[in-house]
Amino acid sequence: MSVLRSLLEAIGGGTVEVIDLTAPLSPETPVLQLPEPFGNTIPFSLSEISRYDDRGPAWYWNDIHTGEHTGTHFDAPIHWVTGKDGEDVSQVPVTRLIAPAVVLDFSAEAAADPDFLLQIEHVTNWEQEHGPLPEAGWLLYRTGWDVRSGDQARFLNADENGPHTPGISAECARWLAERSPIGGLGVETVGTDAGAAHSFDPAFPCHSFLLGAGKYGLTQLRNLDRLPVTGSVIVAPPLPIVGGSGSPVRVLALVESGAGR
Repeated sequence: MSVLRSLLEAIGGGTVEVIDLTAPLSPETPVLQLPEPFGNTIPFSLSEISRYDDRGPAWYWNDIHTGEHTGTHFDAPIHWVTGKDGEDVSQVPVTRLIAPAVVLDFSAEAAADPDFLLQIEHVTNWEQEHGPLPEAGWLLYRTGWDVRSGDQARFLNADENGPHTPGISAECARWLAERSPIGGLGVETVGTDAGAAHSFDPAFPCHSFLLGAGKYGLTQLRNLDRLPVTGSVIVAPPLPIVGGSGSPVRVLALVESGAGR
């Protein structure tokens, strides 16, 4: 039996489970809010072209209005100034869009402190217990933040000092970019950086270091609690937007049944 046929039979028979890690995309999807004078993306919306009426009697369709970085989305290297000479989203090799993943779960720490930051020692301690990070794979950083995704205010969690959401320290971001074998970072928050990352050195270090190193980002993931710590495979194909800095994406995880957390 061929490998592909075996995979299809495993999915059809339930021995391989397909788990959707994507947040629904609608006008209620939370979007990043930058302070003035910076520009902001638009919320997602649809505008109807026809719906079984005199504009088109047998068909329904819409125009889509959204930003590249709205909802669950993919960050390409060109999204950040440090990666400006790197790949746009259409140039990302398709073989890098199917990759192994591991889950680092710090949801308890983030529940206790919304400004919790992942440090290098958190990652190295995890490796001592579970083995090395996957070559060209995804580090999925679970903080439990997806439970807030139905409410923009709770999701962004901002006050007069700015947003308060968990993330990664500048030192750890640099280590992941320069010293680890991963191909990308996936998070449950609105972006790959912490809410307070505007005040870090450098500002927004996950964007700066990881995209500058030719690595990728996935944001606003959900259902990471359903994945095993190791052993899942992520399928994350963005739209091949020529010149695009990113794209909404449907992120799927393939998990062997019984491979619980």
